[in-house]
Amino acid sequence: MSRNYKFYNPDGVYFASFAVVEWLDVFTRNEYKNIILDSLSFCQKNKGMEIFAWCIMTSHVHLVFRSNKDDVKPEQLLGDFKRFTSKAIINAIKENPRESRKEFLLKQFQKAGAMASNVSKYQFWRHDNKPIEFWSNKVIDEKINYIHQNPVEEGLVFRAEDYMYSSAIDYAGEKGLLDDVIVVK
Repeated sequence: MSRNYKFYNPDGVYFASFAVVEWLDVFTRNEYKNIILDSLSFCQKNKGMEIFAWCIMTSHVHLVFRSNKDDVKPEQLLGDFKRFTSKAIINAIKENPRESRKEFLLKQFQKAGAMASNVSKYQFWRHDNKPIEFWSNKVIDEKINYIHQNPVEEGLVFRAEDYMYSSAIDYAGEKGLLDDVIVVK
């Protein structure tokens, strides 16, 4: 586990952003975004992850979550998620016959892995995410709004709820791609 993870309250609700090494635009392909979605869903159903907001951008992921299991700390939950998705996405890149950037991406992941002491071959995720525990409703609202407006700011959509790979649609009163998102009112 990276020493940059600081989850002081095991019962807290946290905002975490994590980016691909070199901020590479890996999530331009839906099959890679779907690995993230499937993994989030698995964590909800099997590991006690409660998700309040999420968004998958081209090079990074935003997540507001907490662990609802006493024996699973939030840093373990996020660490397991990142380890699994790292391996799954790298394998998907390797096996994707339509991936024109395959050699470039794998070389970048291998280069990042060679510079990290805790990585055997490929490093997919950066280690510098800083989880923020929510301490007020104002901060919760600000972070969730920031997450949902990210695709709008990037020019991907005009309205946040039109971006498929986000919980903004859940906050607009409709059903998004991920089940059981806890909408904060």
